[in-house]
Amino acid sequence: MSATVHHIGRDGPPSLDPIMGLVATDMNAVNSVILDRMQSDIPLIPELAGHLIAGGGKRMRPMLTLACAKLLDYPGTRHHKLAAAVEFIHTATLLHDDVVDGSDLRRGKKTANLVFGNPATVLVGDFLFSRSFELMVEDGSLKVLKILSGASAVIAEGEVDQLTAQRRIDTSEDHYLDIIGSKTAALFAAACRISAVVAERDEEDELALDAYGRNLGIAFQLVDDAIDYVSDEATMGKDVGDDFRDGKVTLPVIIAYARGNEEERKFWQDAIVGHRTSDEDLAYATQLMRQHGTIDETIERARHYGQRAIDAIAGFGAGKAKSALIETVEFAISRAF
Repeated sequence: MSATVHHIGRDGPPSLDPIMGLVATDMNAVNSVILDRMQSDIPLIPELAGHLIAGGGKRMRPMLTLACAKLLDYPGTRHHKLAAAVEFIHTATLLHDDVVDGSDLRRGKKTANLVFGNPATVLVGDFLFSRSFELMVEDGSLKVLKILSGASAVIAEGEVDQLTAQRRIDTSEDHYLDIIGSKTAALFAAACRISAVVAERDEEDELALDAYGRNLGIAFQLVDDAIDYVSDEATMGKDVGDDFRDGKVTLPVIIAYARGNEEERKFWQDAIVGHRTSDEDLAYATQLMRQHGTIDETIERARHYGQRAIDAIAGFGAGKAKSALIETVEFAISRAF
């Protein structure tokens, strides 16, 4: 196969419509698995799980599993249960994240922990993790099990790493990239890679899809960290400035701190440890970011990783699946701007 090069930048706003259309039939099957496996004789479990699962999420990670299978012309159905497992892993981490962060909003709705309390939210997250592993075991592939269980462990490590870096203004850019590579990109990478395993493709194709997912995941998180400062609650589906008030040292903060004068650096030191968290402080933080071009710089980094994702699948044949995967990268970078 000859590689075709696609560069980021296109006419008109990119959309998830192509990938959603591509996998619509498969996604119905995945949603059936999700609905079936979130059931329990304990009524609180499906009620709480359904609060988030039915909460309007894009289902991007399972859609990537399905779209990558389309890219490889996989004719079977094994990927349906595995895509559901991917979504359960993601949902479990969101439930746990909201407890850790004390979040009030998720996808524009009250978070499960606010509605049902922290103990129930953590335990239902554990239930969904368990369901995901049941689905992996049912698939019967040790390789798939290794990829997804490995990703689950890396995600947990990334979350702990982020927790230990919280309120530390001296967090380096490399450390930050390590954190998002673990807590976000690892599941994107695994979701894509398992398609090559079920399609019985060689390791080269596995690694290509892994690289696509990993770089897309990093780009996705970089954009998330930028729009925490410049978007609005309706667009994000969460409270504006959550990262700022939580003392999360994300790339926009790292760059603003590095480029700031002594007075500005003192502000960032105070803000990140939790002494400057008012709406006025958030407005000043955003002003400093605009002044030093840190949001634009962060989005430019996202474009860099997005291009790496697109380059990773250059060797696959042209078609609807490849076009949809490329446009998914474009969408991840352009959303909310």
